[in-house]
Amino acid sequence: MADSQDTNPPPPVPETGVADLGLFGKPLFLDPSARALARVGVVDVGSNSVRLVVFDGAARSPAYFYNEKIMCALGAGMAETGHLSPQGRARALSAMKRFSKLADGMDLAELTVVATAAVRDASDGRAFCDEVARETGLKIWVIDGEEEARLSAQGVLLGWPGAYGLVCDIGGSSMELAEISAGRVGKRVTSALGPLKLRDLKGGAKSRQTHIKEVMQGLAEKMGAQRDRLFLVGGSWRAIARIDMVRRGYPLHVLHEYRMTAKSVRATVKHIQNSDLEELRLISGVSSSRMALVPFAAEVLSRLVKTFKPKDIAISSYGIREGMLYEQMPQRLRDRDPLIEACRFAEAKDARTPGFGKVLFDFIAPLFKSASPQRKRLIKAACLLHDVSWRAHPDYRAEVCFDNATRANLGGLKHSERIFLGLALLHRYSNKRENTRFEDLYEMVDEKTRNEAEILGKAMRFGAMLWMNKDEERGTLKWFPKKKLLELWLTNDMLPLFGEVAEARLNSLAASLGAEVQLKTVKA
Repeated sequence: MADSQDTNPPPPVPETGVADLGLFGKPLFLDPSARALARVGVVDVGSNSVRLVVFDGAARSPAYFYNEKIMCALGAGMAETGHLSPQGRARALSAMKRFSKLADGMDLAELTVVATAAVRDASDGRAFCDEVARETGLKIWVIDGEEEARLSAQGVLLGWPGAYGLVCDIGGSSMELAEISAGRVGKRVTSALGPLKLRDLKGGAKSRQTHIKEVMQGLAEKMGAQRDRLFLVGGSWRAIARIDMVRRGYPLHVLHEYRMTAKSVRATVKHIQNSDLEELRLISGVSSSRMALVPFAAEVLSRLVKTFKPKDIAISSYGIREGMLYEQMPQRLRDRDPLIEACRFAEAKDARTPGFGKVLFDFIAPLFKSASPQRKRLIKAACLLHDVSWRAHPDYRAEVCFDNATRANLGGLKHSERIFLGLALLHRYSNKRENTRFEDLYEMVDEKTRNEAEILGKAMRFGAMLWMNKDEERGTLKWFPKKKLLELWLTNDMLPLFGEVAEARLNSLAASLGAEVQLKTVKA
């Protein structure tokens, strides 16, 4: 796999990957280069787990068509024996046989398999790869630590185009660091700070903490100052984040883009150290095999944050597997906004009138002239998604929309943006948001944001009344915020569509704006 470092990197782009709204342009998911990535299977043979992921959907923001993990602990005991765990090896081979059969059943053109620290370090690693090839026909690519760091960083870029900061990927037997900036991977290093290896280290907690400190200092000297965002990749980090969520009483249980501070990390590490691990496991929903490694990973995280002093910390559910998909993307696909591409794909697949989202966006755009580019992309996403849940029962459609938006596998969305998008789609189907099971989530955004989402939702709710054919000549909204005046301009031909229900929805929108409404007609 080619090195992605570039001596002449392109100019920085926003974290959304959208340099200007013109890049909303023509969707790429039907382009041949993107269709080639429509269903891609990868297997990650790690030190702790073996996982098959099959990606499908919009290549730039893929859905997980299939996702299965087997906790094999291939690297357990390697510090003493130097070879793979016999029990882990048997389980991993069994998993690979199953994954090969599954791939055949899904008609995957190819299943790409990579192995990391345990297989590359074990004395019998090559023999294991040969055995897998004989039994399944699958070739395992054993990658070194720096390549592992690069692929993990590319996985982060799949979710955050243009992101900058430090990516830290922890596996069972190793921990990698990679620098990302302006959509490129820079310096990267690897270390043996995986929890499986730390668990086997002689000398107890004091010796282990001294070792972690020394290794981390060496990594810092190689990487230099890294005071931007810290992206955490790997199952142990996600387990700690889940514990942090429970400790804080955080209401949105979505790990991707979950944020922590150095202070919350210190509190959670202390909480882990002072808690009964079995009780903690049951409360947080972490598996027993993962929880056994959490205390060691927590010691590493504590020292990592203390050493690099990041400005903030974000959990990434995307890592090496997503990085392998990103590796196959043409640059023009990488440059696209993953949120918008995913929403376009959803509209094309599920909406009653695919393509109407663009018409709706253009119609309501006058209400949001002063919105930031970041907010306009959310408005665009809402318009694309406004009708994809139409098959849900009418009594529950608003809640289904909110639930889908806040918990869907969408890249390029902060948690607060998920709430905004969810509220807008809820109001697409309902004037009110009270008395739902999601009210604790509303408080994650301020009142101004809730009101803006309500206006967007009601604007979509009204706009959807005026067209069934996306190619019809449309009416026009004009908004005069200083006068608090909302004008609706319709042609004589369109006027019959402005019935009682449409009028009621327009009045509801005007009430949310605190505006007076005037209806204007113009000859067709």
